This record gives sequence, C-alpha cells and structure tokens, in this order.
Amino acid sequence: MGFLNNTTVTVDAILTKKGRELLAQGTEAFNITKFALADDEVDYNLFDVTHPNGSDSYGKVIENMPLLEAIPDENHVMRYKLITLPKNTVKMPVITASTDSITFSVTAGLSQPPQLVTALTANVPDSSYTFILHDQSVCTMNVKDGAGSGVGATTPFFLGEDDAPNSKTLVAKNVNIGVGQGVNVAKATQLTIIGNDTGATTSITITNNVTIASLS
Repeated sequence: MGFLNNTTVTVDAILTKKGRELLAQGTEAFNITKFALADDEVDYNLFDVTHPNGSDSYGKVIENMPLLEAIPDENHVMRYKLITLPKNTVKMPVITASTDSITFSVTAGLSQPPQLVTALTANVPDSSYTFILHDQSVCTMNVKDGAGSGVGATTPFFLGEDDAPNSKTLVAKNVNIGVGQGVNVAKATQLTIIGNDTGATTSITITNNVTIASLS
C-alpha cells in the first residue's frame, strides 16, 4: 500500500491474489496481523542542514517528494524496509555470504559435492538466518547436519506469485546447496539470505549447467 499524496492521510491498498481469496471468504479469514514499512522513495542525501530557513526546513525537500503507488509485488517495492535495532546502534547491519555465486559445471557431472553457504552479519549480530531458494528446479538446499530451527525473518520477503510455488525456505545458520537433477536447460536462480534479528539481506546467484543433455 502507499499514500496517494502528501496532503491527506489517505491510504491506497492493493491486495495480492492470496489476499483477494481470503477477503472472499469473509472477514474472519481476512485478518491482517503483520505489516511492514519502507522508505524506498526517500533520498536522505537531500536532507539539507544548510537550509537558510533553519532546522524546521532541513527535511523540507524530502517531505515534498512524491510517494510510490501501491504495487503488490515486493520484487519492485518495499525493498528497503524499516527495521528495529538495539538502542545506540550507530552502523547498519551488513550481511556477507561465504561466496558471491555458485556454478555447477557440466564436466563434473552429478558427482559434485554440495557447497556450504554461510552468512555473517557485521555491526549488529544475527543469531540465525532465513535462506530463501527462489527456484528448487535449479539446485537443492538442505540444512547442514539437519540443524535448522528457530524463528523466521523479522522482515518478510514475498516472492512473486509465479516464483513462490518453486521456492524453498529454511531457517538456519548455514545451508548446503547441491546440484539439481533433471534440468533440461542450463538455469540460474537466486538465494536470498535474511538476518532474523536485523532484517539485513543479501543474495547470491546459483547457476546449474549440468543438464540431462550434457550427461547423455
């Protein structure tokens, strides 16, 4: 959802396909329990501490910026969500993955061992992470040593309606990524990592070049 303009407190809300299904079932089924706020459209570089009209006008340009209209696709909006961090935090949390990308090559075939993906959060610690594999047909994802549990991401991450049925989500400190089987063409997907305490995110690209044709 989004504000229609900056002069009135009018909210424009658009429901997703799942939201429309729940609304059709009645008010008991359609029950909003969580929501997220974001500031995608805000450019904080425009905060002007040298404004001649004083401190009341430092953020005047930001306050008058146009706001985004509602779009029910988090791949395009709500990319910079507001989060709650410990008091006196002076730096934003930044997640670094153990690798920037994973590629399963044709020559190695299906004998390639799984690759371990770990995450580390700088500035503010995360006790665990939510790993979201966007497309399971490209590769497999399992929790290392079966040690996966805990509460999911504090900042929701919604895939597009076309991607969600093929996705997989795990809560853990690290995961094993294995080569997918039965792929007809070389494919790539994304692995999104979200800090469950900080809401910080990062992503890596996984490419599977091991196809049925290359093995025959």
